[in-house]
Formats: sequence, structure tokens, C-alpha cells
Amino acid sequence: MKDAAIAFEQVGLTTPEGRVILDQIDLQVAPGSITALLGRSGSGKTTLLRTVNRLVEPTSGRVVVGAKPTADWDPIMLRRSIGYVIQETGLFPHFDAERNIGAVLEIGGQPKHEIAGRTRQLFSQVGLDYATFARRLPHQLSGGQRQRVGLARALAAEPNLLLMDEPFGALDPLTRAEMQDMLRELLERLNKTVILVTHDLDEALYLASHIVLMEAGRIVAHLPAKEFLRSEIPAVRSYVRAVHRGN
Repeated sequence: MKDAAIAFEQVGLTTPEGRVILDQIDLQVAPGSITALLGRSGSGKTTLLRTVNRLVEPTSGRVVVGAKPTADWDPIMLRRSIGYVIQETGLFPHFDAERNIGAVLEIGGQPKHEIAGRTRQLFSQVGLDYATFARRLPHQLSGGQRQRVGLARALAAEPNLLLMDEPFGALDPLTRAEMQDMLRELLERLNKTVILVTHDLDEALYLASHIVLMEAGRIVAHLPAKEFLRSEIPAVRSYVRAVHRGN
């Protein structure tokens, strides 16, 4: 794909002991698409995700972001250009919600009045009332509220690319469903390119336009989400059967 937002080109990762973590990954992610990475624990999903923002460096091949190999990016500038949302949120415990959201802008040297305006906008976008939550510290927020703040922070610098690693994995089912609804509506409006790591097949089907299934560091299927359940690829059939065996 000539104009891919992200391209993985023969990406491999082997430990010094010879263990293969990623095995010759070739994958193109289209601009504005939402790609879910599925697979059992240890299949390489999170490792592959982290090669995009250079938290993991491949031992072979290359990752291209915005038509530029990640090896040619300054790591700090690359990470500032990408939104990153993780399960634990990574919020600064001594910053209130407003300052957590504006932290990236503060580090980037934006004027205080611009940061204040942007953070208020982001509170609204992720469904949090500014007056109620702006001054709360992370420990004063519920799990779902912390995830909303984490998502707002990831969007603060208006990145074109968003990486999400099991963002809702620690939430109860009702809160998780609420977060999925909020995220789907938000992403439809913002038109971001997203890579989402999840263990939840239903979450992948609900949020993603494309699904990649990984096994033992390899891609065994890359399909439009609407075709995943009816795929005849053996690995896909086994995965779906395992997830939906009670249905």
C-alpha cells in the first residue's frame, strides 16, 4: 500500500537467546482505519504495537510511519506525534485530571491559555464534566473515568495515529461497554488511524474496520472485520470457536 499510514516491512524480533518474538511481519495499515490485533497471550500483539513508537526496536526489517522509517525519527518526536493509551492509563498520580490531559502540551511549550482551552474541549469529547472532574487526582476517579482522562491525554496534541493496548481490559463489563460506545463515536468523528490490541473478539468486531490475528509472532489472518466471523481460515475458525464456544 503506497500511502499506508503505518507499514511493517519484514519486521522481526529475536532475543539474544534466539527466541523469535516477531517473525517477518508484513502489514500495511490504511489512513483512517482501525486495525485490531487479536491473538492469545504471547502471540506478539503488544510487541508489534510498540515497534511503532520505538518502545521496542526490531532486530530485522523496518517500521514506516508517515512515509518515514521509525529508525530515522527522533524517538521523542515520534512518540509525541502518536497517541498512546494503555490499560493502566499511566496518569501522573500527583497531577489533577486537567494537568494530566494537558501534560503533553505543557511539555511542548504551548501557552497556558491554549492548553486550558484544549483541555476543556477534550473533557467534553471524552464525556467528562469539566467542573466536576478537572481538579480530581487519579485516585479520586473510577477506572472508567481514569481511562477517559488517559484517552483525552493521548488525543491532546491531535495526533493522526493512536495506539491502544488493552485500554479497557481492567474495566467491568458495563463500564467497558460504555467506553466502547464513547470511543466508537469519537473515532468516527476524528478520523484517526488506530491500532488496537485486545483479547476481546466482540470488542474488535465492534470497533475495528480490520482484524489481524496473530499466532507465535506471525500474522495468520488479516481481514475486514465484517468478514472475520465467516472466514474459512483454520486459525480464525479455531479462534472464533474458542471464544464463542458457549453460544
